Amino acid sequence: MTNSPPTDEIIAIIDAHKALEGPLLPILHALQDAFDHIPQAAGPLICDALNISRAELHGVISFYHDFRDAPAGRHVLKICRAEACQAVGGKALAEETLAKLGLDWHGTTPGGAVTIEPVYCLGLCACAPAAMVDDRVIGRMDSAKMQTLLEKVGA
Repeated sequence: MTNSPPTDEIIAIIDAHKALEGPLLPILHALQDAFDHIPQAAGPLICDALNISRAELHGVISFYHDFRDAPAGRHVLKICRAEACQAVGGKALAEETLAKLGLDWHGTTPGGAVTIEPVYCLGLCACAPAAMVDDRVIGRMDSAKMQTLLEKVGA
């Protein structure tokens, strides 16, 4: 379990956004930008400020794959799970990578080097399978490229 940020910082972020029309997503994005995740302590504060239920909040957070409940590793590796990538080996590449790292989706390596996440299209369908590390998209990913990438990021 990670240490939670101070409540006053969370409240300040909520207060800065709650007057917006449709404030929930801007609040969640601001929290994630500030803390690299949505702190558990923020849930009740968001629900109180916006008069929404915990179920509503959970539904929004769980719908959007980029929201995290724990900080990500130093590098975020996303592997495309869309049909075009799956059709040319993306599923096997993902399974092999997860097994190699000893992780499930959204897991982080023990040393905190890499968090692995699924993504449902990187727009490189013609160069599938595709992956992205941090903000760099890589096409025609295979086992050898993945191994080199993992070594570069310290996994």
